[in-house]
Amino acid sequence: MPTPAAAVPSPARVLVVGGGGRENALAWALARSGGVEQVWVAPGNGGTLELAGCRQLAIPESDHAALLTACREHAIELVVVGPEAPLAAGLADQLRAAGLPVFGPGADGAQLEASKQWAKALMVEAAIPTAGYWPACSREQALAALEAQGKPLVVKADGLAAGKGVTVAETLEEARAAIEEVFDGRFGSAGASLVLEERTHGPEVSVFALSDGQRLVLLPPAQDHKRIGEGDTGPNTGGMGAYAPAPLLDATGLEQVRQQVLEPTLRALQERGIDYRGVIYAGLMLTESGPSVIEFNCRFGDPECETLMPLLGPELAAVLLACAQGRLDQAPELSIAPHCSACVIAAAAGYPGEIRKGDPIRSGLVPSDDLQLFHAGTRRQADGTCLTSGGRVLAVVAQADDFDAAFTRAYAGLDQVSFEGITFRRDIGHQVRSR
Repeated sequence: MPTPAAAVPSPARVLVVGGGGRENALAWALARSGGVEQVWVAPGNGGTLELAGCRQLAIPESDHAALLTACREHAIELVVVGPEAPLAAGLADQLRAAGLPVFGPGADGAQLEASKQWAKALMVEAAIPTAGYWPACSREQALAALEAQGKPLVVKADGLAAGKGVTVAETLEEARAAIEEVFDGRFGSAGASLVLEERTHGPEVSVFALSDGQRLVLLPPAQDHKRIGEGDTGPNTGGMGAYAPAPLLDATGLEQVRQQVLEPTLRALQERGIDYRGVIYAGLMLTESGPSVIEFNCRFGDPECETLMPLLGPELAAVLLACAQGRLDQAPELSIAPHCSACVIAAAAGYPGEIRKGDPIRSGLVPSDDLQLFHAGTRRQADGTCLTSGGRVLAVVAQADDFDAAFTRAYAGLDQVSFEGITFRRDIGHQVRSR
């Protein structure tokens, strides 16, 4: 009889790359995982050192050579790359080439997010349900495609635009203006080309799958709130709050997404010679004819990540290491707490436009097993003062047996946090709250 393969152990020393709320939540969850002794975060933010078991490294996510040196100095056993930009720039490839286990796809797999045109072509090739689309590499080509359709379309800059490169046009004139904006350079190199899409209708939901290149583990579905204003009004943001598990997808619906979207995506990546080890994020619209892919991301969503991490069990670090090693079949089963998780974002004044920065943050919030404060756009001064430094500043997250109790707890926590110009929505989770 063949000797059974050894189970994947938990890594003792972990590096999380990134400095936002997503990475703050990942570091917090990994530090709580069984067997993990130390988590380093590079570059981290003003809240990193408040996390038990976490240390901060002043290395930008773009400095691949310094990150590799730090991995060697600290004998890192797992690297988790949080943001999309370093993944698209090949950080995971460089670290893997040096022999490090990395949770995060190579530059080839990161094209799922880094190029809308590439992702749409893959979806069509793999018969994955998604809206009809028209790629355009010039202003003239885009405007001609729009006029040929004769109706408002969704306008998407092709490349990475930090979540701000999409316009869901209500009128033809709005679609024309969005096309002009892309080709006038608002999104830099991300707007060298674009995708026009048919509008689809229905509620949106996010599904995350952890992949080792061959197999998938699905996390509970989450739903976020993109609009800045209450009642889901105003400009799109990176996300003003979220909740999980989203009841829009029950176990049957999640299995449908696995079979119709995630498994065909993984097969299509394999057929292109891509060994995808990381998160496949499917942003879905639940249309009358079933789930339809709005977009793929090559990393955890934000703020969905902050919402989901408190629900995941102490096996998380071992599961991510198994993904990085292509051994998910030998990983412990990832336990999921049977709770409701609620997340509310505190943003800076002016977000998502011109924001104020540099305001002191005051907090009386004491984190507990069912209440977390994750930092996003913050920085810590030498004297210990924590200041605002980004659009989305903090995420207050809470868990309970039902969504009413979870959101009550989250908003009570938010009441204990303040900074000049603090901006947040009071109706996050209105779909699942009864009060």
